Amino acid sequence: MRALPICLLALMLSGCSMLSRSPVEPVKSTATTPPAEAPRQKVSHPAPVRIYSNAEDLVGKPFRDLGEVSGESCQATNQDSPPNIPTARKRMQINASKMKANAVLLHSCEVTSGTPGCYRQAICVGSALNVSAK
Repeated sequence: MRALPICLLALMLSGCSMLSRSPVEPVKSTATTPPAEAPRQKVSHPAPVRIYSNAEDLVGKPFRDLGEVSGESCQATNQDSPPNIPTARKRMQINASKMKANAVLLHSCEVTSGTPGCYRQAICVGSALNVSAK
């Protein structure tokens, strides 16, 4: 008599588990034909922006000042990687190339604290220049 409730319980559990199974779907082929190759487009990279650290290097070279340019590297929290001056300098060069400059006269690069949004920040500031060839 005790075996009857245990058998009914086992039957009910196995019956419920049979209902929750999803039917097996046929396997679909995942092989696809390779897409036709698109013609390669030439990507034009901007001319590199030269950095002048000393204003005396510009003596005798005709140039035009395009304005101030800066680049930054931000460490958002204490756990992030520290700010990087070479990254800030590279971003300054990228921003200068957007101004159609081919050179930058570097004024300063420094790491500061307390900038809103950054735990620590490396920032480089300079003048974007268009130096003409003689």
